[in-house]
Amino acid sequence: MAAVEMNAYETLSSATTEETIRLAGISKYFAAIPALRDINVDFKPGEVHAILGENGAGKSTLMNIIAGTLQPTEGEIIFEGQKVPQMSPDMAASLGIAICFQHPAILNDLSILENLSVALPASVLRNRSTRDLAEQTLRSVCLDLPLNMRSGHMTVAQKHLLEIGKAIAVNPKLLILDEPTASLDQEATEMLFGLIRTAAKNGTAVIYITHRLAEIRQIADRVTVMRDGRIRGAARVSEITDGELVNMIVGRTLEAAFPPKSEAGDLSPVFKVEELSGDGFSNVSFSVARGQILGVAGVSGNGQSELMRALAGLHQTRGAAILHGRQLGQKELLDEAAFMPSDRHLEGVANGLTVRENATFSALEKFATGGILSKTAEHQKVRSIFGDLAVKTPGLEASIQALSGGNQQKVVMARALLSEPGIVIADEPTQGVDVGARFEIYRILRSVSKAGTPVIVNSSDAVELEGICDKVIVMSRGQVVETLVGEEITEERIVAAAVRSEAHDIGHESSGSPQSMSRLRHFMESDIAPVVPLALVTILLGLFVNSQNDNFLSAYNISNILLLATALGFIAMGQTIALLMGGIDLSVGPLAGFLVVIASFFVNEDMSAGVMASGFLLMAVGAFVTGAINGILIRFANFTPIAATLAMYIAIQGLSFLLRENPDGYINSTVTDWVNWQIGPFPVAFLVLVGVTLLGEYALRRSRAGRRLRAVGSNEDSARRVGIRVDLTYVGGYILCSMLTCLGAVMLMTQIGVGDPRQGVAYTLSSITAVVLGGTSLAGGRGTFVGTIMGAVLLTEVLSAVTFLSLTQTYQYLFQGALIVIAALIYSAARRRSA
Repeated sequence: MAAVEMNAYETLSSATTEETIRLAGISKYFAAIPALRDINVDFKPGEVHAILGENGAGKSTLMNIIAGTLQPTEGEIIFEGQKVPQMSPDMAASLGIAICFQHPAILNDLSILENLSVALPASVLRNRSTRDLAEQTLRSVCLDLPLNMRSGHMTVAQKHLLEIGKAIAVNPKLLILDEPTASLDQEATEMLFGLIRTAAKNGTAVIYITHRLAEIRQIADRVTVMRDGRIRGAARVSEITDGELVNMIVGRTLEAAFPPKSEAGDLSPVFKVEELSGDGFSNVSFSVARGQILGVAGVSGNGQSELMRALAGLHQTRGAAILHGRQLGQKELLDEAAFMPSDRHLEGVANGLTVRENATFSALEKFATGGILSKTAEHQKVRSIFGDLAVKTPGLEASIQALSGGNQQKVVMARALLSEPGIVIADEPTQGVDVGARFEIYRILRSVSKAGTPVIVNSSDAVELEGICDKVIVMSRGQVVETLVGEEITEERIVAAAVRSEAHDIGHESSGSPQSMSRLRHFMESDIAPVVPLALVTILLGLFVNSQNDNFLSAYNISNILLLATALGFIAMGQTIALLMGGIDLSVGPLAGFLVVIASFFVNEDMSAGVMASGFLLMAVGAFVTGAINGILIRFANFTPIAATLAMYIAIQGLSFLLRENPDGYINSTVTDWVNWQIGPFPVAFLVLVGVTLLGEYALRRSRAGRRLRAVGSNEDSARRVGIRVDLTYVGGYILCSMLTCLGAVMLMTQIGVGDPRQGVAYTLSSITAVVLGGTSLAGGRGTFVGTIMGAVLLTEVLSAVTFLSLTQTYQYLFQGALIVIAALIYSAARRRSA
């Protein structure tokens, strides 16, 4: 049959108009494992071309090759009749190729506006306000969200809609949609189909990847089926049946879409909920009898996901949850419930663990005797359940990231079942899962239910709920508006109950106006928020020490504190850049000392202005080379940031001692006077630091380079997929880090006045402390230069306070540690209160 379909497809291709893009002989191997083999397919303007296949069939790999995020091992890409020598995300964007990824390339640490400004090409933004275009993009996908909202607070469905909006905003010649409706409700799906039809009518070639056969009938003109990395058949949608498509997808005949429902029996409840209320839902009541599967339905965003998380014990609630006659509190729900989250990327899988570890980490006690884990028992159980779920994996010890999205979802389900739970809470369990695997998941859920374990399923697919559920509660605005049982459960009844509900929003009490509360929340979520507690601690500390010694806030001491803070401030700014990228630079301290040693040979009393200028130039060159080597080691030699910069730390410190074994080479006093020049109590160098900080802060928030820097730290993979040159950004960031350290070295040079190889080392730890105090995330993506400078001032103030209070150096470290903890607690508590 596949051969017949392929012949029909070849005839179709030759008879239609010139293609937008053609793939000829595309193969892709990961090591020796083939992901794609000899793919020949074309996509034509004005046509919606669906791609079907099981998870792991190669669909997403093929789309990543078209988008330029992966390179084919063999074959060629022809776009509008011209061969593309090497596709890249930048090249794809310039050709007019836009892709909506199955896992949205949304950068959680950036705002919605920043995500759009980073992702949209300059050609689209030309002669247009970024804000206006962003507002138009949100309107096009019916999203009503503030542009300054941090994207990490968006729901999965909202991220998918934003991803769709980004793709459509560029008016692409080729639009690739990879599982675009996986998390969308019916209303959003219909809106998307309207956008697709409009794009196709305007001449866009659309590639539509889905697991839902019903969607193919609604939206696609042609369909191509993939299995095991090969094309198994193709046809016009109007000329092929669902049964024939399923047979090509799975390579076998499925007996039915859904397993038979449970027969009516003892309907006494096994699990019941009475007047349950929580954040996002109110007064929810239902019961589940033995053998029943309960469905939760409704338009997305009406409290379904919040209810599921509460039933899993993840949120606090009011009301009663009773299992087998025993009332469960939040802790008991956590122990009894197995939760399958809708966002497997964020909550479902642990990326650093293997496939086996992801399947068993919540059930290790099941394989242990006397506290000793039995690997044999663990492997046998995992293989058994993987066989039931048809999980495709290179091996149990393979990285979870080596699996396709659908197979990762099956591993999440395997973990839930291995824990032998008292209740199964499945939030969108088949999201992004192929038709064959869906049947296996449905069968397993039914088997679990028949064994007496209550199963609760939330799904945005009304057909799915009709097929697997014995009872369905429909939610609107956080309340149950209808309960359907048995024959009442139909797609029409579910949809009608959801869209016709007149339930009122449960509302929230507020002591202030919504606008003022929104502004406060957005401020507390912003990167600049840590400046407030830092400033408060700095002022209070100064007042306290001055009450003990009234010389502390004298003009002389303030000037001294600010002067010392300037050196640390410049170095800490460089460290901020490294941390924003998700890295770290341990070499900044020794580098500052090394640059002072270099200066000590040139910036002396008896040297001419030209020689001294050469010294400063050599300092800049040394900093540039150090940063470049750090960046190259990390990006191209596969060193971790800690390993690369630690090696540089040792190397630079060794060079410093080679140049000078002991302090020598006194710095020119005139240069020292100029660098330390001050206006009143304020050193000019500190004012320069403030100016550089404000410019850096502006660039970090407003420039494409600054946003790309933060994007790399937020999510490197997503940054690459939106076209950011990650390697170049990383190397450039480390160079800038070292150049800022060079400015700090100039300040250090005038403070110590001599080339001393032992000086500077302490700045590594101090710079990291200042950055952390300033609120920059060690995970990357979030931070502020202003907070860093405030942290540097506070640390320097602590040093001075220890002296003025006549305390030992031990107290310096105690105070530093205490301040970090206090500032972090104040900031975290304020953010929680505003949430």
